[in-house]
Amino acid sequence: MAVDKISWQMIAEGQYRLSGSLDRDTVPDFWRQKKQWMPHNKQLTLDLADLSRVDSAGMVMLLHLCQYLKQTGSSVILHNVPKQLKTLFRLSHIEPMLAACME
Repeated sequence: MAVDKISWQMIAEGQYRLSGSLDRDTVPDFWRQKKQWMPHNKQLTLDLADLSRVDSAGMVMLLHLCQYLKQTGSSVILHNVPKQLKTLFRLSHIEPMLAACME
């Protein structure tokens, strides 16, 4: 089975798009390479509309990303959060922790 790689793309200053499959097969390598793609904006919007698949590993990575950016003094807004991901947030009882990040 082919792995649908994660793509991190800058749309405009402070605006990024995450696409592909955010799952247990793609997250570990993607997170290890975070120095290559991690934004340094104080305010950042991350568009998730092009995610083809998200599992619990992807959800945890997004949670870590929000927490990491918050610790570095940045604020992040998750835009166009897929319904599947919102359901995962709710079922995992982490929706309150991400409420500040979601639009």
